[in-house]
Amino acid sequence: MPDLILSDIVKSYGAATALDGASLHLRGGEVHALMGENGAGKSTLIRILAGLERPDAGRIEIFGRPLGPGGAQAAGLRFLHQELQVVAGLSVAENMHLARPYPRRLGFVDWGALNRAAATALTRLGLERIAPATPMGALGPGDQMLVRIAATLIADGGAAPWAYVMDEPTAALTGAEAERLFAVIDSLRAGGAGILYVSHRMDEVMRLADRVTVLRDGRSVSSRAIGQTDQARIIHDMTGREIATLYPDRAMPGGTTRLALESVVAGPLSGVSLEVAAGEVVGLAGLAGTGRGALLGAVMGAVPRQGSVRVDGQLLRADTAAAWAAGLAWIPRERRAEGIMPGLALRETVALPHLARMTRAGLVSRAAERATVARLAGDVRLKAQGPDQPCAELSGGNQQKVLFARALAGDLKVLVLDEPTRGVDVAARFDIYALVRGLSAQGVAVLMSSSDLPELIGLSHRIAVLGRGRVAEVLPAEGLDEAGLLARCYAAMEG
Repeated sequence: MPDLILSDIVKSYGAATALDGASLHLRGGEVHALMGENGAGKSTLIRILAGLERPDAGRIEIFGRPLGPGGAQAAGLRFLHQELQVVAGLSVAENMHLARPYPRRLGFVDWGALNRAAATALTRLGLERIAPATPMGALGPGDQMLVRIAATLIADGGAAPWAYVMDEPTAALTGAEAERLFAVIDSLRAGGAGILYVSHRMDEVMRLADRVTVLRDGRSVSSRAIGQTDQARIIHDMTGREIATLYPDRAMPGGTTRLALESVVAGPLSGVSLEVAAGEVVGLAGLAGTGRGALLGAVMGAVPRQGSVRVDGQLLRADTAAAWAAGLAWIPRERRAEGIMPGLALRETVALPHLARMTRAGLVSRAAERATVARLAGDVRLKAQGPDQPCAELSGGNQQKVLFARALAGDLKVLVLDEPTRGVDVAARFDIYALVRGLSAQGVAVLMSSSDLPELIGLSHRIAVLGRGRVAEVLPAEGLDEAGLLARCYAAMEG
């Protein structure tokens, strides 16, 4: 019998139905993945489980007993959110005791006991390398996440934790940090804990999960053991579409060179030469540290460079404003840090590189901004309340679509993409892939870096493999597979 049962959960907000009979069963000793598009109801279901929302109908039981509002902590459930709640200026041990009483002796904080409790919890998860006295701000996001997990093992008067709800825990982690998290998850599972793992990252789900439940439009459409499903079936359950349509057919590029790089030096790059034809998608492959991001930044003038960059034969000045003015557009890797400004409305974000054409008598025309968004929203399949909605309120996929709308707002000739689908759900991927392919068919040259090798192969006409500061080889994407491309990336570092 499952240890945690959510059955026929219903939740509406006015006329909008967020959950319409969602069900999920979690057992101790398993990782249960919860997947679905943005808006499918995952966050609402978690908020109800945590006691932050009350369902309109349905039942929640733990070990056969009803779970009342606010009873999750006492029942042994622990929640780890994508946005970590840490205090950078406090020590690891102090952060581990947030929201619980500090141990005291003779009325004073017993710092020795506090540090010992933290060390014991860290050791239980194999994290002895993290000293309790270390400032939390000195740790990377991955170790901060592990510290928050270890903190749940410190006794706080409630039930010992037996289940963890992890909401997009790897969103801000590097590959190495994610692997350390996976090792801890494996350890918790082996110890009998149940883990509800919310993620849009298919490779993580296939690596970790014992069972997968998919929500679509607030309903549970499937729940299967991982051995009884695959990526294609999960994507179909999430979207109602077949994975065969994920990457649209390639259009043949024109023969005219649109973007030409010659002997570009930037960051770890010691002289990269590469051409992208009008209508061509050229992917950049390479191991971490080979300079894919540096090359894209150099093309846009965002990082210092030597060598030349030409667009339609015209030499491009190493300046970001000049790049936008020449018809280049950039979708950066870190959209929240480098792309959008969360406090701005989406109309303002779209307009940023194009203010000159939206200025009347020295003032930015809000009407022009709104008209631009209205014109482009359908092209990028943007789902938003309106042009005045703050970007911070949008899902990751829709934030990415705002950046694509910004690219389309100018006279686009070259699109520079750095991890274009990072942090977006599978439905947004469909839309972004179709958009990239459509722009390619219209003659836009696309230079793209992605660590998602199937994505790189599926979208590109040619792939340039970087290694040892240069382009090691350029090869057709058609006919390549993931293993073969990865082998070439390793070979590029040796040759």
